[in-house]
Amino acid sequence: MATLRRLREVPRHLLVCEKSNFGHDKSRHRHLVETHYHNYRVSFLIPECGILPKELKNLVTETGPYYFVKNLPLHELITQEFINTFVKKGSCCALTYNTNIDEDNTVALLPNGKLILSLDKDTYEETGLQGHPSRYSGRKIMKFIISIDLMDLSFNLDSKKYKRISWSFKEKKPLKFNFLLAWHPTGMEESTMMSYFSNYGIQEHQPKIAVSMVTDLQCPVLQSSELRGKLEVACSARELFDWLGAVFSNADLNNEPSNFISTYCCPQPSTLMAKASLCTITGFILPEKICLLLEQLCHYFNEPKLAPWVTLTVQGFADSPVSWRENEHGFQKGGEHLYNFVIFNNQDYWLQMAVGANDDCPP
Repeated sequence: MATLRRLREVPRHLLVCEKSNFGHDKSRHRHLVETHYHNYRVSFLIPECGILPKELKNLVTETGPYYFVKNLPLHELITQEFINTFVKKGSCCALTYNTNIDEDNTVALLPNGKLILSLDKDTYEETGLQGHPSRYSGRKIMKFIISIDLMDLSFNLDSKKYKRISWSFKEKKPLKFNFLLAWHPTGMEESTMMSYFSNYGIQEHQPKIAVSMVTDLQCPVLQSSELRGKLEVACSARELFDWLGAVFSNADLNNEPSNFISTYCCPQPSTLMAKASLCTITGFILPEKICLLLEQLCHYFNEPKLAPWVTLTVQGFADSPVSWRENEHGFQKGGEHLYNFVIFNNQDYWLQMAVGANDDCPP
């Protein structure tokens, strides 16, 4: 019984793996990247590479900026001026900062103009707005979800619906949050976010970039056609996924008897890479920036390389109210929602998507 109890306490997750080719008409790689909105870490690993190519290095340095706004009233995100300036003229994302999705009120703005509120029972009732119970509430409903379509509202600012929402956020239940914001304009507009929110002490930030070279790295042998692996021939997608987690955590992979921290070792079959470049970008990173990185990594194999594959891993904010699209996300015991591309030199790819066991299956 004690063993079963401990197993129940272990965080579990859902992992979906699929393979395709970037050249296929029905490849959905771009759609999956574009609909995973709130990203805080992007990492890529390039075996047999000591120095990042210039084009890739330039893209890495251009993944920002993003912004931090303190005590921003929620009603500022539903004004006509904000919608016309940012929501309609590009990809605008916002997420409450330092809030716990399973305990606190949390808000997210999606690039499609949807404003998602995850509210506790008292706050929800005080707003007077219509929503639905969170799927993570359990028998006693303690959290509610409200979805507001800003694009729809902007077409009729004189409607009863808009006036009710505006009255709720301004007078009935004024809410303030610390927000992270990012904006990718679609046209030639200059970014005006700093001046737009100047009354709220806005701060501009650049993502943190860490580049390192790993030497003598034992890497799994992969074959693009063998997603499930093949005994003594190639490792599976699941084995690679676990191995990447160990590499990004800087864990020892030699399974030394004297190592009491990690007994993990590289799955077999494997090969020794003399060197590998590992780059990690941490901040508030828009999907558009990740699409550019993915495209550049595909071009990495335009010229012959020693590396048989490269990887791109993207992790979402654990306390975002959504994972992909508008799928509700919960923290539970892990809060993970992430995806990983394995890009092969023949333009085949593996796509691995993981979420907590209580989330909807990744799309």
